[in-house]
Amino acid sequence: MDFQLPAEDDPRRLAVREWLAAHPSPTGRQLAEAGYVVPHWPAPWGLGADAIHQLIIDDELHRAKVRRPTNPIGIGWAGPTILYAGTAEQHQRYLLPLLSGEEFWCQLFSEPGAGSDLANLGTRAVRDGDEFVVNGQKIWTSGAQYAKYGILIARTDPDVAKHKGVSYFICPMDLPGIEIRPITEMTGGHTFNEVFFTDVRIPAANLVGDLHDGWRLAKVTLGNERVSLSTGGVLWGNGPTATELIDSIREMGPVTDPHMRQRIASVYIEHQLLDLIRLRTLTAALKGQQPGPEASIRKLLADEHGQHVMALARDYIGANGMLAGGDGGAFVPGTDTKSLGPEKPEGGLLHPGWYDGFMFSQALTIGGGTFAVQRNIIGERVLGLPHDIDVAKGLTWAEAQRLGGRTS
Repeated sequence: MDFQLPAEDDPRRLAVREWLAAHPSPTGRQLAEAGYVVPHWPAPWGLGADAIHQLIIDDELHRAKVRRPTNPIGIGWAGPTILYAGTAEQHQRYLLPLLSGEEFWCQLFSEPGAGSDLANLGTRAVRDGDEFVVNGQKIWTSGAQYAKYGILIARTDPDVAKHKGVSYFICPMDLPGIEIRPITEMTGGHTFNEVFFTDVRIPAANLVGDLHDGWRLAKVTLGNERVSLSTGGVLWGNGPTATELIDSIREMGPVTDPHMRQRIASVYIEHQLLDLIRLRTLTAALKGQQPGPEASIRKLLADEHGQHVMALARDYIGANGMLAGGDGGAFVPGTDTKSLGPEKPEGGLLHPGWYDGFMFSQALTIGGGTFAVQRNIIGERVLGLPHDIDVAKGLTWAEAQRLGGRTS
């Protein structure tokens, strides 16, 4: 970022440098225990760092070429929700291994008939003693094949309005009755999955927050999801940033094509604007506020920015970028199964994994709430435009299903 950060001798910088000198190749657990994974979180998980302090930490880690653990759903979505509404026991059991990257997480929200209208979900969770019995199907679950846990929303009361009868659970992904089926993509890889639940028994202790309060918590998760998806690399936190791409282009020599120069300038400006919006989000978080409509603004801009960056990389390399593409393996955000960083092969231009990154970038404006959903949120909650007509208003979820199936 180009605006002024504190001086090189700022005590906060010196503290990070001293810690890095003692931990030159820190593990994910060491970073988490030091509070450097989520420095804006309260102790003991973070440092309660303000926005400038967090930027200093980011800058020093970047200079030292230290990467934080990659567990975007765990760190960016599940963690903040568990911190916000979980019990003390849930905090102690889940947060540290989540932040360290030792336990990978997935999200179990979307269903074949409940994507953009997520509150219409039909997966049921029925109380049976000290357990909930879950039956249903989820879809578009990123990284389910790697996940230790998932955050699950399921319907616990069908006889109230669709937003009111939903509960929020921590779901171990190795429970009997869970079946994970891959969804193969155009790259030939496997990022997304269908997940089927057949009489899956989840301990009642895994309920997050109050019974039937899951929709409110889902909105907390979705707000943080839209922040998390627009943080870091342009592929939902992974892959290159615009500045990394520009640095790689500089190494290749001067750019003489005026149209290409304009595109490079455009992605750089987009990158700077997104960083400034990130500061606004951080400032709100430090005041104890949950992400609001600004998260949708940022995600909308970040998704399109990611597509612009990856298209620029492809076009600058030309045909070689397609011929030197990836091996058809899956790109799963946060799993490190596919390197999409700025590193280049010996004698090459850009990392060949960026080819898969370009292919994956087409999903950016769909996952985590489509570009149309984000525009609706901005229109209704920022611009004050009329809400869509809800034909199920005043009906319970069960009544709406009987009258016409899924409603919007």
